Amino acid sequence: MRVRNSGIMVDRPNIEYTVTNGRAEITLDRPEVYNAFTPEMLVELNETILSAMHNPDVYAILLTGRGDGFCSGADVTEMNGREDRVNKFQYSAHLWKVQYVDRLLYFGPKPTIAAVNGPAVGAGSDFALACDFRIMSDESFFRQQFVNIGLVPGDGGGWLLPRLVGESKAKQYLMTGRDIDPAAAEDMGLVVEVVPDGETKAAGVDLATELRDKPRTAVQHTKELIDTGQSFSDYAATARQLQWECINSPEHQEAIEAFNEGREPDFDRQN
Repeated sequence: MRVRNSGIMVDRPNIEYTVTNGRAEITLDRPEVYNAFTPEMLVELNETILSAMHNPDVYAILLTGRGDGFCSGADVTEMNGREDRVNKFQYSAHLWKVQYVDRLLYFGPKPTIAAVNGPAVGAGSDFALACDFRIMSDESFFRQQFVNIGLVPGDGGGWLLPRLVGESKAKQYLMTGRDIDPAAAEDMGLVVEVVPDGETKAAGVDLATELRDKPRTAVQHTKELIDTGQSFSDYAATARQLQWECINSPEHQEAIEAFNEGREPDFDRQN
């Protein structure tokens, strides 16, 4: 496997972004408030995810938090008096930016992994739910906080959670604001793995590396093909198109040749 190491590292005020060995690592960096986001940080996060999605050297994206928290949602200390909370259109624009993080992680072409190293609360929980895979520390939890502070799950959780755990279970957590602890998350299949505290990022890197080493076109088209809302007829039609593209990809040809020759495939990640 030949992987170009672009060695990109961008240190934004509230986000650390690193691209190395085919992986993009995005770290939320406000540990003093469990990585709660401000409007400025929200813009940084959208820009960073977009950069990773469009970077040809990135094959998998890892999202995590600095310190003891993954993301505690919006910074509540900044809510009162914020200009965009007194004008409906400005607030809609703000909420759209939160929702767009979920949209990029969920619908973006590249596989996304949340390394949940601590509390994932409110919109922070939704960011993790929007990823394709979640790895969870045994000291972390998910909390759909919204009802506890008089809000609805407008960031995306009311759409994401029922698709992941079923409608009944989702209502239980969305309408009570109860914590989803590691045992419950693992039992519901919400997470790939629960690991000891301090090991989430390493486990996330391992999974990102595994995904990186798969045929890129097949991984991205598989993600595109999975849609719980589509009919089988729609699925079948989409699958025919995507499979044709896979069949004509160089990585498929290399995978078949390697299989027939009894060796590991050698995908040229410089193309």
